[in-house]
Amino acid sequence: MILGKIDYLNLLPFHVFLKASRLQNATKKSIELKKGTPSKLCDDLRARRIDAGVISSIEARRYKQLDFGICAKGRVNSVLVEKGSKPQKDAQSRSSNMLAKVLGIKGKVLIGDKALKAYLKAPQDFYDLATLWEQKTALPFVFGRFACVKNKKAYEKIIKVFLNKNIKIPRYILNSYSQSRQISQNDILEYLKLIYYKIGKKEQKALKIFISRSRSLHFKA
Repeated sequence: MILGKIDYLNLLPFHVFLKASRLQNATKKSIELKKGTPSKLCDDLRARRIDAGVISSIEARRYKQLDFGICAKGRVNSVLVEKGSKPQKDAQSRSSNMLAKVLGIKGKVLIGDKALKAYLKAPQDFYDLATLWEQKTALPFVFGRFACVKNKKAYEKIIKVFLNKNIKIPRYILNSYSQSRQISQNDILEYLKLIYYKIGKKEQKALKIFISRSRSLHFKA
């Protein structure tokens, strides 16, 4: 089982869970993690270099999907467009680039930990795309979704356990991420309160609207 790993703060609870969980030894030992950005993992899944992972939500519908993803309702602080900047896509993302286009927001797109760091320094300089989406649709947004090409049942068992757990991040891991991202531990914890992972009816509806509006702008999804 080769699982793509997005090494961003927004999936830190899931990776802590995988490391510490009491999964059956055979299952745990069979999981190999391969790091990549959301857009890179899209390519890796298509080429079968991985068999599963959280990829850009706009690409996930091509594969078997689980009801697990990176979701936010309202403010998210890590998917942004810089105000007054020249239009520029973030190469690490596909969903966020398309979301900016759907929302009609022009400027430099920033996602992930670098975006969060920039936002914390000067929130007034950015549009928060999840906030704008919620204002227009009254729905959450799903930035990434778990997709797979094989071993679906095994991943379903893992994710079912994760979604029913309250994950506490050990202090030493929190400290490590704080130092490597240059973001305070408190800011990391506050950020993670904005993120959730269960894809339900509202999230499914939001995805359908997003895909439909993307298609109208000639995105072949």
